[in-house]
This record gives sequence, structure tokens and C-alpha cells, in this order.
Amino acid sequence: MSLKARNISLRRDAATLLRGIDLTARPASITALLGPSGAGKSTLLRVLAGLERPSAGEILQDGERVNTPGHNLSPHRRGVAMIFQSLALWPHMDLIAHLDFVMDRQRYPDRRTRRTRARELLARLNLPTEEGIFPQRLSGGEQQRLAIARALAQPPAYLLMDEPFSSLDDLLREELLRLTKTLRDEHRIGIVYVTHSIDEALALADDIAVMAKGRITAQWSGQAAARRSRADILTAFR
Repeated sequence: MSLKARNISLRRDAATLLRGIDLTARPASITALLGPSGAGKSTLLRVLAGLERPSAGEILQDGERVNTPGHNLSPHRRGVAMIFQSLALWPHMDLIAHLDFVMDRQRYPDRRTRRTRARELLARLNLPTEEGIFPQRLSGGEQQRLAIARALAQPPAYLLMDEPFSSLDDLLREELLRLTKTLRDEHRIGIVYVTHSIDEALALADDIAVMAKGRITAQWSGQAAARRSRADILTAFR
């Protein structure tokens, strides 16, 4: 499934947060949204998810308009999952319930099937599979993996990630970045990933878009992205 932003602008009160954004996330690719704080990266991600409605422009999935100033297809109907920077885990639900809650009841109508599927995903991400374990008992890295498992439980065509690893140490961040690539390859999902880190973008992304002051100032795809250097990206920040 293709995911495309076309001429997206967003005004809130007197502020313009996004200005004429054009972006295409290719199927089964990782697209990095890179830029300084306040560039509009997280706001654009929320528009892609359907959590914000643009003031102008449109979001298209497989050529179908799903988000315009006058129309917003509900996020849960888009085949898109989002991992927030805060992770937004539910303290009253154990790990299995986290995954069971978001699973498609038409695809998995039987509770036993859902819970079996939940255990399979938890095991794949090296998380406990027994009942009665709650997120607050997990380490920071395990909480990150739980957020990924919950996002994959639907399963989505696109996974939107808002700096989910920014609070982790370097070793754990590298481990989870490798895991993200592996899961992309296994599930053939597209990923749009927000980060401040040039090194993360260069290591993880197939495509790179640099944002500053609500605009995309540069973007590269495929081999052009693979050839980029830190100097190229720093120039685009200005």
C-alpha cells in the first residue's frame, strides 16, 4: 500500500505548523523524517495517522483520499499503527491483553486464537508470554518492544514511529533499530520514522526527508538516500 502526503498545510490558531508538504512513503520501505525540534515532524506523523486534519492538501493511501480538510477516515480503519514517543502503554492491562485489545475481531474472532497470536508475537520480541505481567514491570527496552508488538498485532500496512527510542542508551537503541529493520523485512510493512538523529536516519532509512520550520527542505529516495552524508543532511537543516 502506498502512503502519500500531497500539498499538506496545517494551521492551528495563529501558527502555521506545516507548509505545502509533499511526501511519498513507499510500500515496505523505511522513511525517516529528520529535523530539529519544532520542525513539524511529529505533527506530520499525526496527520498521516489521521489524528490531525490538514488545513489544506490531502493524504492518500493506494490513491484513495483518506484525510482532507473536509474528510478524515477514522485512524482505526486505515491499516496504520502508531508508536508514540511516550509509548502510551496501558498500566491496567497485562502484556497479552495489550495485543488482544487491538487485534481485528473479524480476522481473529476467537479469543483463544487471539491470545495464541499474542503469545507468538511476544515471544518473537523476547517478551514474557505468561499472563499477569504488566508494563510497569518491564525494563525500558522491553516496554519499547511491547509497543512494537502491539502495533504489529493488527497487523498494519504502515507503522508510524515518533522517536520511540530517543530515551534509550546507545547499545539498546542500536539493538531496537536492527529489530525494526528485521520486522519490516518479515512483515513487509512500510515504516515512517521520526528522529532527531542523523546517524539513526542514515543507519535505518531507505528514504530520508529533512524538515525545518514546517517544510520539507530536502528528500532522497533509494540509492540517492544511501549516498547521503552527514554534511548533506546538515546543509538541508539550514
